[in-house]
Amino acid sequence: PWGGAPPPGRAGPGPRNSVDPLSGFLAWCGQAGVELNPKVRLSREGAVAGYGMLAAEELEEGEVLFTIPRTALLSQHTTSIHALLQEAQESLQSQSGWVPLLLALLHEYTASNSHWQPYFSLWQDFRSLDHPMFWPQEERTRLLQGTGIPEAVDKDLANIHLEYNSIILPFMETHPNIFDPKLHTLELYKELVAFVMAYSFQEPLEEEEEDEKGPNPPMMVPVADILNHVANHNANLEYSPQCLRMVTTQPVGKGEEIFNTYGQMANWQLLHMYGFAEPYPGNTHDTADIQMVTLRRAALQRAKSEAQQQLVSEQWDFLCQLEMVGEEGAFVLGWDEVLTEEELSVALKVLCMSEEEFKEYKEQDGWEDDSEEEENSTLSNEALARLKTPCKKLLYDSVLLTLESYGTDLKAEQDLLNNKEAYEKLSRREQQALHVRYGQKRILHQLLELIQ
Repeated sequence: PWGGAPPPGRAGPGPRNSVDPLSGFLAWCGQAGVELNPKVRLSREGAVAGYGMLAAEELEEGEVLFTIPRTALLSQHTTSIHALLQEAQESLQSQSGWVPLLLALLHEYTASNSHWQPYFSLWQDFRSLDHPMFWPQEERTRLLQGTGIPEAVDKDLANIHLEYNSIILPFMETHPNIFDPKLHTLELYKELVAFVMAYSFQEPLEEEEEDEKGPNPPMMVPVADILNHVANHNANLEYSPQCLRMVTTQPVGKGEEIFNTYGQMANWQLLHMYGFAEPYPGNTHDTADIQMVTLRRAALQRAKSEAQQQLVSEQWDFLCQLEMVGEEGAFVLGWDEVLTEEELSVALKVLCMSEEEFKEYKEQDGWEDDSEEEENSTLSNEALARLKTPCKKLLYDSVLLTLESYGTDLKAEQDLLNNKEAYEKLSRREQQALHVRYGQKRILHQLLELIQ
């Protein structure tokens, strides 16, 4: 599920009124039926970022930290305008599936009598969200080139503009007594998208529903979204029909911070969706990508004659038909194995075939009667080291091309990370971008060593 708490070093909101936002929020929790275990406290002090949840006493594994009734959740079903949203649901469908929640937030965030006002007061303004989509384009390109984030942000921004202009504005014009485009601007909409990216949760579907319907729409879960994230977390959110519970997954010592997980997220996903990254080597779920078209480029570079180039093009087209590769796709490498193992092993095998082998392979329609290969299809690090020489060479060249797509080299980044003084002089954005690039390059360099 998406959701979470302020990333490290994020500046928190200033008071909207003289009441401390946290005590106002805790009072609201009491009225809303949220039950907080007396052994935990919400605090800014001692949390890695913004607000966090800390253990005031020792906790055992399996302890319930808090319980939230479903009535306290903020979603398209609980907002005061839920009837309007329900009525218009056909016209509010979009690629993201987030429009109804975003309209609910546009309304509740700006309505002075909103039931969720004390919840929003924890985020006085959303300026503290520092997702790459708020960075100037020049800075995004300079710091994140090669990481995959600039491309993801461009898609997001195009989508946000499209949704706002083609769905949100027409809906607001039909309900001028509730919405005002001068107040509910594209800018606020964009901030609320980032808020949903960083703080919302999506309830997992039951297994039997998974094939029938798309994912559940996101919803805001007060209290749960205050917990920060690490890959090695110590608490988990559980869903039941009446309420949601946060439960410890291991013992927690007094004074320690309690962390949720937003799922197995690579650093580039964390920075893109939440505005922070985990410093190396904390993120065990980190990944690096090799663009699929990079593999084609490496194969074409290697082709000496026009006939060989022609063969590579035919092999690529065949791989596209098999749906093993595509112009937009990427091969994903983890620390211990290739996560897109089938795609990469088939692509390497086909692109390394001679004309005769390829002809035969095509006639069998890409099926081979080689059951022995099927069994060890996982491309673990050991399996990568055992690849045939031509496949290793092609993969090696693709990794080199991938490393060239970054603006900086691993050695320079290693030096920066080792030099505390130099690292602390970097802006927060520079630090976060460094963690993303460094983790990706470490994975790519590890692969180079395996297949040398």
